[in-house]
Amino acid sequence: MSDLFTAAGLDKDAPRPLADRLRPKSLNEVVGQDHLLGPDGPLGRMIASGRLSSLILWGPPGTGKTTIARLLSTVFQLNFVQLSAVFSGVADLKKTFEAARARRSVGEGTLLFVDEIHRFNRAQQDSFLPVIEDGTVTLVGATTENPSFELNGALLSRAKVLVLRRLTDDDLELLLQRAEHFFGHALPLDEQARTTLRAMADGDGRYLLNLAEDVAEIGTETPLDTVALIATVQKRAPLYDKTRDEHYNLISALHKSIRGSDPDAALYWLARMLAGGESPLYIARRLVRAASEDIGLADPQALEQALAAKDAFDFLGSPEGELALAQAAVYLATAPKSNAVYTAMGAARDAAREHGSLVPPAHILNAPTGLMRDLGYGADYQYDHASENAFSGQNYFPDGMDRQEFYRPTGRGFEKAIAERLAHWSRLRATKAGK
Repeated sequence: MSDLFTAAGLDKDAPRPLADRLRPKSLNEVVGQDHLLGPDGPLGRMIASGRLSSLILWGPPGTGKTTIARLLSTVFQLNFVQLSAVFSGVADLKKTFEAARARRSVGEGTLLFVDEIHRFNRAQQDSFLPVIEDGTVTLVGATTENPSFELNGALLSRAKVLVLRRLTDDDLELLLQRAEHFFGHALPLDEQARTTLRAMADGDGRYLLNLAEDVAEIGTETPLDTVALIATVQKRAPLYDKTRDEHYNLISALHKSIRGSDPDAALYWLARMLAGGESPLYIARRLVRAASEDIGLADPQALEQALAAKDAFDFLGSPEGELALAQAAVYLATAPKSNAVYTAMGAARDAAREHGSLVPPAHILNAPTGLMRDLGYGADYQYDHASENAFSGQNYFPDGMDRQEFYRPTGRGFEKAIAERLAHWSRLRATKAGK
């Protein structure tokens, strides 16, 4: 079982990226995934039991998915076969399965590693099912996308999903130290620049080692500061795919930071989305939704602020208009919170489904024709403005349906006054009903 470069027909002395040259030789050298590889982790338990099941490794780039798959093939003495879903089709899968069957007939197993497995279509994913079922291959798929959205349920039921974590700052520092040991000298960076280098990697170990290699090749003995470092290596855009899982993760983080009354966290996630190229209009739509869903009538100005931010961005464009989005995010995060309207609307929908097509009571129906008046439309309707306190207390629910209380305002913000008003009307309604 040779490494990837030998398998690709390259000499062991051929130029290779630092990330490949420093690839761990054993699982205990893998950084940042102790929750999987430790004695109590799922992979640790599989190794201890001597039984490897099919796996889906889900995690950000540069966290060790390929490395773990290769090392598992060594631990379990399986032939390592790698495919990329980007470049492979049905013919490639068929050939791979046939080769695996041939190996199995002579007592050899196969670990089939499929990179970017989420890119296979439904039929291609289904083709794995029989060879997993009969043990022809042990599948290890790698994906950066949420498997529950991208992979078939039948495939997920046959493979254990393991989540790899983004590398921490401490993990990245350990990788830098390994790189320096390989080079035989420290990288020419001052302490702040070293911190910046780790931040630029954004949790991606492979990218960090590529950056370290670039820095090592500068050939300077004078340590670089942060400005010189950024001028030397290309700054990486934050990891963000506005069409996939990260898009929904970050907008959820923004919305929940607003709901949690944390303006600083809301500004951070807003900045992350804008830096990643998210559509400001999409962000504005979520701000409008948050204003209605999580603030509502506790602060009626919240919805106006969100809509004004959208209009301001339309008028100013980027980057000036982004400040209006920031202003709205801070306003919403610091506003009193209430989901009373949101909850009331849900309850009203449930009641509408439960009671079907009940008609309004006759006294609140218009009677534009004589026939309709004869049928009692509009009879005994009381004009509220002509009533004492501008409140008639009449029933506005359908006949045969008891009065419901959907909207229950909180005691926060403007809703405190609304709650007092509703309580006053409830007392008047009860008094009029008792007459």
